[in-house]
Amino acid sequence: MKFKIQRDDLLMPLQHVIGAVEKRQTLPALANVLIKADKELLTITATDLEIELVSRIQLMVDQPGEITLPAKKLLDICKSLPGDAEISIDIDNDRALIKSGRSRFTLVTLPATDFPSLDEISSVYEFNVPQSMLKELIEKTSFAMAQQDVRYYLNGLMMEVSSGLIRTVATDGHRLAYCEKTIEGDLIDSKQVIIPRKGVAELLRLLESSDDPIKVVLGNNHIQCELANQRFTSKLIDGRFPDFKRVMPSEEGNRFTADRESLKQALIRSSILSNEKYRGIRVILSKDLLKLQAQNPDQEEANVEVEINYTGDDLEVGFNVNYMLDVLNTSGQDVIQGVIKDSSSSCLMTFPEESHCKYVIMPMRL
Repeated sequence: MKFKIQRDDLLMPLQHVIGAVEKRQTLPALANVLIKADKELLTITATDLEIELVSRIQLMVDQPGEITLPAKKLLDICKSLPGDAEISIDIDNDRALIKSGRSRFTLVTLPATDFPSLDEISSVYEFNVPQSMLKELIEKTSFAMAQQDVRYYLNGLMMEVSSGLIRTVATDGHRLAYCEKTIEGDLIDSKQVIIPRKGVAELLRLLESSDDPIKVVLGNNHIQCELANQRFTSKLIDGRFPDFKRVMPSEEGNRFTADRESLKQALIRSSILSNEKYRGIRVILSKDLLKLQAQNPDQEEANVEVEINYTGDDLEVGFNVNYMLDVLNTSGQDVIQGVIKDSSSSCLMTFPEESHCKYVIMPMRL
């Protein structure tokens, strides 16, 4: 195998796939990228057996072939070269000679036959959506995923597709984020999958805020997303996601509206003296006023007030301040709304101009 390529043309695809390279190296080949060179196409693949990332480059190849090269070392070599450099890669037996200007690098290779691949995906449902739509759905919900919960099905993002609708939901059992959008589709039954945390992170890195379409293929065990020059594949979490509709509180109750930025700054100030482990603050609602109280084990206290629009019952509820801040950080809207039925109920938070997204925060004892 032999080809020449501009440094930037190789660097970008390598950066796209590097997130899938196995760091623990359970198999030696998983620390490598698979490079396939056809006459007019160069394909770079990385996998950790959970996710697989593929980048394609249009390129005139001198000698076709396939080999695996150490991913991190190849990336570092590309980064170290000048932006306008031309790179020559020549494979000879189990060695790769990389030349650029007056620099020479020799890397140890592994045969392409050693490189594992994910199982072939069997399509159950396919649809196309704008990249920006999928990006927004993930960004507005993925922060609520659990981390290393024994309930493994919570350590991911639920995506559900039905006729004309796509929704994403994430929960860690203490809070829930929900977002939905309309799409073109004719699915008779709904299809629900759970994408693992790492897959969500890599998919988010791949997506751009553009209206260019992305093809999404949902299988029984995998999700695959196809772009013009990139392909993302991830195994799915095998489990049943909780019935999120059961925990979604009614939109009837004590309703308040607040300036998002003012509330955010008040929460940040009150959080300074909250318990570092539990992050609980006391939220006290009275007519047109929101009081925030925090206390830590050293008996230090914070009391912060912020004006809001509220005419409901006087209420006192405990919430995790980080959970509230996470919701406020999902949007750049000026106003946020909240509904709390009583002092033992969860809080439903929404943004008036983003009614397709809803956030639920469970109360906590203080």
